Amino acid sequence: MTQKVLVLGATGGIGGEVARQLRDAGWQVQALQRGLAQSSETRDGIVYLRGDALDREDVMRAAQGCNVLIHAVNPPGYRRWSEWVLPMMDNTIAAALKEGATIVLPGTVYNYGPDAFPLLTEDAPQHPQTRKGQIRVELEQRLQAATEQGARAIVLRAGDFFGPKAGNNWFSMGLIKPGKTVKRINLPGDPGVGHQWSYLPDVAQAMVQLLNRREQLTPFASFHMAGHWDADGTRIAAAIARCVEQHGGQAKVRAFPWWLARLVSPFVTTLRELLEMRYLWQQPLRMDNRRLLAVLGTEPHTPLEQAIEATLKGLGCLSLPHR
Repeated sequence: MTQKVLVLGATGGIGGEVARQLRDAGWQVQALQRGLAQSSETRDGIVYLRGDALDREDVMRAAQGCNVLIHAVNPPGYRRWSEWVLPMMDNTIAAALKEGATIVLPGTVYNYGPDAFPLLTEDAPQHPQTRKGQIRVELEQRLQAATEQGARAIVLRAGDFFGPKAGNNWFSMGLIKPGKTVKRINLPGDPGVGHQWSYLPDVAQAMVQLLNRREQLTPFASFHMAGHWDADGTRIAAAIARCVEQHGGQAKVRAFPWWLARLVSPFVTTLRELLEMRYLWQQPLRMDNRRLLAVLGTEPHTPLEQAIEATLKGLGCLSLPHR
């Protein structure tokens, strides 16, 4: 039987990646997109429907006949979270309840404070330190409440995304500059502090595999991915530098200019929001994936060197041929 999915946020990193992987796995994939010139159009095997995740009627109409709703939509650049995040989730929940669909949510670590560190399990207390974290806690609480009304939900939490089409993330916004040959690599973390990373295609593949087993899961099922653990905060930067060197270039590693971000932040919303999350670079936070392994057996995991090279190529940062 054909399985049908609606992806909210398909133009973003995780939404786009999971949409493509579900399409390749034989799913009938629909996506909601604002600003289309016509009511629908098909691109690369995905049907895009004109609509807005903030408009409940649009979401309800697009979700008709869907088994699964991927809720991967977020306000761009960390802006207007307090206004948009919860209403968008409420619309997704309403559609899922009507269709009897499973909601898949890419989770964040914003939900947690230092009392849950350094090894983060799915059952750790959620005591966030930030406004965005408080909103994400409320979002997941609403999602869990919906499962008591008949909906089903899967939350998959991972570290900072990187990948060839990962959208806005720390890798492309903080470590390097997209579209340019890498000359400098910034280290955002304090010296010796480990950091959790996740290769976006691996995260999407884990979602696809969990969906294939969704009938075996509890109504509200949450999982963590181990991804790539950077034990001292320098492993990712070193892998980038090696890849650049293999392609005939040379890159220097330096500390991220937090002082400059703080200076400019009153005028740039995104920088102001990134500063609020700096505590995640000052303390180690590692994901415990034992629950995921118990269901899948193994976690999708692309070798780091391969993942870094694909990411840099996708970002237009490797202009010279591999030697």
